[in-house]
Amino acid sequence: MGHAEFKFESDRAARAISMDEYWMPFTPNRDFRHEPKMVVRAEGMFVWNERGEKLIDASSGLFCVNAGHCRREIADAVSAQLRELDFIAPFPRAHPKQFELATRVAALTPGDLNRIFFVNSGSEAVDTAMKVALAYWHARGQGGRTMFVSRERAYHGVNFGGTSLAGLVNNRRKFGLALPGIAHMRHTHVPGNRLVPGQGAHGAELADDLVRFVNLYGAENIAACFVEPIAGSTGCLVPPRGYLERLREICDQHGILLVFDEVITGYGRTGQAFAAQSFGVAPDLMTMAKGITNGAQPMGAVAASERIHDTIMAAAPEGAIEFFHGYTYSGHPASCAAGIATLDIYRNEGLFERGRELSPYFLDALFALKDIPVVADIRGYGMMAAIDVHADGAPGRRGQVFQKRLFANGLNLKTTGDCAIIAPPLIADRSHVDIIADILRKTLATL
Repeated sequence: MGHAEFKFESDRAARAISMDEYWMPFTPNRDFRHEPKMVVRAEGMFVWNERGEKLIDASSGLFCVNAGHCRREIADAVSAQLRELDFIAPFPRAHPKQFELATRVAALTPGDLNRIFFVNSGSEAVDTAMKVALAYWHARGQGGRTMFVSRERAYHGVNFGGTSLAGLVNNRRKFGLALPGIAHMRHTHVPGNRLVPGQGAHGAELADDLVRFVNLYGAENIAACFVEPIAGSTGCLVPPRGYLERLREICDQHGILLVFDEVITGYGRTGQAFAAQSFGVAPDLMTMAKGITNGAQPMGAVAASERIHDTIMAAAPEGAIEFFHGYTYSGHPASCAAGIATLDIYRNEGLFERGRELSPYFLDALFALKDIPVVADIRGYGMMAAIDVHADGAPGRRGQVFQKRLFANGLNLKTTGDCAIIAPPLIADRSHVDIIADILRKTLATL
């Protein structure tokens, strides 16, 4: 049986590569092999395909390249680090950049979330936060608190913990029941907020689903409530006004930890360092990844409150390991170097502020597309928005066509089902927003 091949045009000569061996994630592999979409170069706001055609990146890679592609400062920092120290076991050894980056991250986090545990992805961050919550309650002598509450339409990564928390059926249906003891609140995508920019006026009362679970299972059995401040991968579900505040109030009343998954919203996407600051609600634990290294190196982290950290530390005997958890590549030297260089760029170029200033123009440009008949809904906050298109028979079929046509028309972004998610790099200016909106309008008109 012959290999499926792709003709890759190099500077010297055309060469063929086999497409059989690599199993692509979250991709219809057979469809991709029939019609490959290859990206071979990137710079700033743009990527180039194998034919040398230039596309604007409207999704910051995968919501991670907040400072634009191929930043030399980050590449140079990683290169220098690999020449100096490529790896050292993260337990029980360390290197200085782990502590430097943790200090820099803690300077950005809200409240007293000043204890930083490094991992390698958002998925690992979520599973780590679950373990931190369990360890905290065990240290408090409340080991019965083992349940978690999440939401429908939530995405919390793809490890078993995050898959169990998830409220996206296709991420769950092939993998059984996953972890027990997880309840799901209703999502906040309600009709009253359709085509409303920012936070809608309807749905705050849905936070009281957490009260229902307290009454059903007992607060003494619930460890934590996990929410994305803005549900990202499902299509930019912005919280209704008062919703996050109500969750915080309920958690405080019943001693439940509140965890914000800021893997997508972190590092400037909402106009502040984190959405917790944009919405004025501080969680007890917070997960992050993606923008922490501008996507240049794999990295994630959990920010824990000093109270949680200190409780876990104090419960262990002197000289003992306090938290039996970690990864071979936790706080990898190259990732830490990339993170420090990335935070320098955010600060020196004022990218969080820049995104905040551009947001009204960005949202106005996208909400202007609501006159197109195929558009079912538009949502957005900060520098993140989503456009739902009316389904064409099978769910997701029109969305897949939409994504392919956008790529052909010079725009790269992510679709989930029949929803396109737009989240350009924070280096964007009005001209880039105009290009994105023009290609969206042109392409939507063809559906």
